Amino acid sequence: MTSPAVTEIVCAHSPDSDDAFMFYGMATKKVRSRLVNVRHVLDDIQTLNRKALQGEFELTAISYHAYPYVADKYVLMASGSSVGDGYGPMLVSRHPAAPEEVKGKRIAVPGAMTTAYLALRLFEPDFEAVMTPFDRILDAVADESVDLGLIIHEGQLTCGKGGFHNVLDLGRWWKKEHDLPLPLGANALRRDLAPEIQSECCRMMRESIQFALNNPEEALNYALQFARDMDPALAEKFVGMYVNHYTVDCGELIPRAAQHLLDLGHQAGLIPHRVQVEFVR
Repeated sequence: MTSPAVTEIVCAHSPDSDDAFMFYGMATKKVRSRLVNVRHVLDDIQTLNRKALQGEFELTAISYHAYPYVADKYVLMASGSSVGDGYGPMLVSRHPAAPEEVKGKRIAVPGAMTTAYLALRLFEPDFEAVMTPFDRILDAVADESVDLGLIIHEGQLTCGKGGFHNVLDLGRWWKKEHDLPLPLGANALRRDLAPEIQSECCRMMRESIQFALNNPEEALNYALQFARDMDPALAEKFVGMYVNHYTVDCGELIPRAAQHLLDLGHQAGLIPHRVQVEFVR
């Protein structure tokens, strides 16, 4: 009996500690497959969003905000979502400020297709966006080349040490406004993959996340090498915020929240066309 052919796929994700944690099982071959061989590529989320426009990778992390622009090429995976439930991207400043003072300000943002940027535009459409690599946003706020900075990734936990002031937590605002979690990042599969390969990738992703949650110490030690000199306790807290039961399986709530978010973006003229979110398991 001949063995089934092995499909080679490239899996692209960010080097952030939460992504590294959830991909630990796959990256270290703790989760294996007879059908799929995975090669990992690491890049920042705005770059991955941009590359998804061309359908470059078979499996890729994307921002939920990017999905309407790549839905012709990709379908979302039920496993792998990063969700802020009452917390999320933060708007910070050098000096104390109130949320109602955001209007008209010059704000460093981590990319036009990030969900953080979409959420901020929904909160306040009138501001000047300064596209800035996410790891240089705090520097831009510190040297006052911008008025405010939109912080994603681990910066949400470390910005306080630099004396920055939290002006607005977009995840908290979204929860209060819509009584929903804020879906930030997702994993997506290229639509041209065979259905059995899509299913196998979903199985591997789900088992990789569950393996990390079942073996948190070793998965966290692996993730720490990507945590940009972050204190282990803070990295553990960050991973705990964004790798949770929604990450293992999005259920029904996260698709509903994502649809609501993207519909609001379309209604506000921030997303050119309405898209129906579509997930595979």
